[in-house]
Amino acid sequence: MLESLGVEPSDEEAYRALLSAPGCEIGQLAERLGRDEQELTGTVGWLEKLGLLTTTSDDPIRLIPTRPDVAVDALVAVRRAELDRVRAEARVLLSELSTQERYRPENLVEVLVGQEAIAARFAQLLTGTREELLVIDRPPYASKTGESEPRVRGLLSDGVVVHGIYSPDSLGVPGAVDQAYSAADAGEISRIHPQPPMKLAVFDQKAALLPLVVDQLVDSALVVHPCALLDALTQMFWLLWDQAVPVVPSPKADPTDARLMTLLAAGFKDDAIARQLALSSRTVGRRVAELMETLGARTRFQAGIHAQRRHLLED
Repeated sequence: MLESLGVEPSDEEAYRALLSAPGCEIGQLAERLGRDEQELTGTVGWLEKLGLLTTTSDDPIRLIPTRPDVAVDALVAVRRAELDRVRAEARVLLSELSTQERYRPENLVEVLVGQEAIAARFAQLLTGTREELLVIDRPPYASKTGESEPRVRGLLSDGVVVHGIYSPDSLGVPGAVDQAYSAADAGEISRIHPQPPMKLAVFDQKAALLPLVVDQLVDSALVVHPCALLDALTQMFWLLWDQAVPVVPSPKADPTDARLMTLLAAGFKDDAIARQLALSSRTVGRRVAELMETLGARTRFQAGIHAQRRHLLED
């Protein structure tokens, strides 16, 4: 299990044996494993260097294993730091590539074909994201339902800033509104736009993933590397962001009204809003009319804009 973190199977075997016999001596551990005590001394030294165990100052020395969750978290952090260093060195190596070679079309844009290839590349780009993720969310999806959400939650827990723009269609999927609010609780900053032009994900402003053909959202895709096109896609995201309405209600707003205004801005009809809020369609219709009159709005999305300006909705 730990081989990918630099722990050989024989070393892991010793660590696992120590977990079931904490505080034993090297000789006792060697007897449990059926290994030579002198050879095992080198293994113990390596495990101690990795932080998987500590030795006491007793005579004879006793071996204390580190808790697996603490030890593995430390090893993962070390390996991640090593990978980040390799990635940074690769960027330096890129500068040694000739200018003509660096800016060849195939080095600036990748073409992906097939739903599985797109989903795999998306997962790979997510894994490498360290600072910021920008997403325009609209169906259909290359990944299976529920596959990408845990990965994004993992980024949030690692301190990555995630900005998401939802389309009305993306929130129309059963359970999607609750998931959007849950993601906001986890730290995602999200808004709703009535008509985003395409799906898009921008990873650390170093790569963007978008459909090759807008009407074929999961059959083919492009990965754009740093160039003017990537800059333009990022700028487009922020222009759409300024036009969008926040998902999260202000604490001073009535929770039901706040969510109702979010659904209004997303373009939901009264029946759909009623299902989301567990209200009758008649109640929703009356409440929508009252809110639009109060806010002086002629359209539902305009009601969301007015609500945002009055700080009834906020990021």
